[in-house]
Amino acid sequence: MRGGAASAGSALALAALVAIALSLLRSASIAHRSAGADMAWIPGGEFTMGSDALPARDDERPAHRVRISGFWMERAPVTNARFAAFVAATHYVTTAERVPEWSSLRAQSPPGTAAPAASELVPGGLVFSGTDAPVSLYDATRWWRFVPGANWRHPGGAGTSIVGHDEDPVVQVSYGDAQAYARWAGMRLPTEAEWEYAARGGLEGAMYAWGADLAPHGMRMANVWDDDASPFPVVPHDRPQPHVQPVCSYPRNGYGLCDMAGNAWQWVADWYRADAYASARAGTTSRDPQGPAAADGAPRRVIRGGSFLCSREYCASYRVSARQNADPDSPTNHIGFRLARD
Repeated sequence: MRGGAASAGSALALAALVAIALSLLRSASIAHRSAGADMAWIPGGEFTMGSDALPARDDERPAHRVRISGFWMERAPVTNARFAAFVAATHYVTTAERVPEWSSLRAQSPPGTAAPAASELVPGGLVFSGTDAPVSLYDATRWWRFVPGANWRHPGGAGTSIVGHDEDPVVQVSYGDAQAYARWAGMRLPTEAEWEYAARGGLEGAMYAWGADLAPHGMRMANVWDDDASPFPVVPHDRPQPHVQPVCSYPRNGYGLCDMAGNAWQWVADWYRADAYASARAGTTSRDPQGPAAADGAPRRVIRGGSFLCSREYCASYRVSARQNADPDSPTNHIGFRLARD
């Protein structure tokens, strides 16, 4: 009996050692992937989140005080090259590469919408197409279209490719895709509060990540819509389609972060609610807010920073307080992400 008990005890001890060794190997592997990211330390502090000043929209109000603990944030959004390394290591298949699920589509559709035929449910993503002439800005279907075959390797669909664009921000990635990458890298999406605090770069109350003026001394500070060339969403026949540019093509902010305005929207961790700030009380300070427990209505996640499609007349969401939301299961060619860690 004693021999059997000792043998069993030895086996359990060996199993425990193996489990610890495997855990350490996994941790080391994740740490290696995390270490490959170029990160900036964002020192903890207090700031005013949101804005009560025009052109702030209702969902940016009221401005309220928030205290953020220090954290690390990637200096640039995740690029095509880095996402390709993740896919090569894990064989991950993105949302845009899978057949859409009707349950997900139904959640974003008006009540009573009939289910599409199975033959209509094909992999793909939303792609900006532009218009030939000015149109009402209340109907985004005039300039967006679903393109079968559009995905992170082919952001605009067949005939487009990321070859030669390793340093462009990866797009056509869903919220779930961003979370999958974050788990592999041993990091996480930043909260909305962390994102805005980092975007401000230490500038209290500034409208943009670099200060008060959109184009100081006439200098273009971000990849956004060129309003002087054509009104949104008009794309003249003699002009190429607007698109993302390599990350860090424009000046960094006070914390050394690139592309906190324009180029590609960025998923953050929070659910979206238009009234997310409504509970903020004057004279109080929220500490490391995690956002609402759920969305109100159809599931939507917060995206921040604006994109190459943001114009003065349409969204102007390259402002640091500007909030927008997106269907977490609908990849597009203007949404990417960056990661954070404690």
